[in-house]
Amino acid sequence: MILPIIAYGDPVLRKKAGEISKEYPKLKELLANMWETMYNANGVGLAAPQVGLPIRLFLVDTTPFSDDEDLSDEEQKALSGFKKVFINAKVVEETGEEWAFNEGCLSIPDIREDVNRKNTVKITYQDENFKTFTETYDGLLARVIQHEYDHIEGILFTDKLSSLKKRLLKSRLEKISKGKINIEYKMRFPNPKKAR
Repeated sequence: MILPIIAYGDPVLRKKAGEISKEYPKLKELLANMWETMYNANGVGLAAPQVGLPIRLFLVDTTPFSDDEDLSDEEQKALSGFKKVFINAKVVEETGEEWAFNEGCLSIPDIREDVNRKNTVKITYQDENFKTFTETYDGLLARVIQHEYDHIEGILFTDKLSSLKKRLLKSRLEKISKGKINIEYKMRFPNPKKAR
């Protein structure tokens, strides 16, 4: 089932999400719905707060990036078929040089900006069977994971922009929160414009 994606301005996107256990109700169904929602919106990642749930859960499928001819064969291979569920994730460390990449977000449609992030991330998480892993990722994989991880920490990519950029985007962000935007997928807006 395709869930509405929560738009910028909703308080759920600003909450630090809580951990869940195996007993979390209907987790398999939630995961299936989140995958369907993400693919329907042409996303490469989706976090639970983006569907209104303040829980430490996000999923990533970087396969669409593997077609990018600007990437090395090695990077394309790493991105192709990389599909994972991250539950109760905790970033252990972020290392390496910071680099800029143009990011967007399903909760903030039509806005893309260059965001600086460190190249490598080490993360501990549980998969959908609650098996624990600690893994290190770099490049675009790290970036997608860092972006989704920020969601469960209540952080949006626009928070990482300069104060000038934030001021320039303010009215566009307000329009998004009011639903004054054309999008191809289902969304829920915190301050929908009232019909007269």
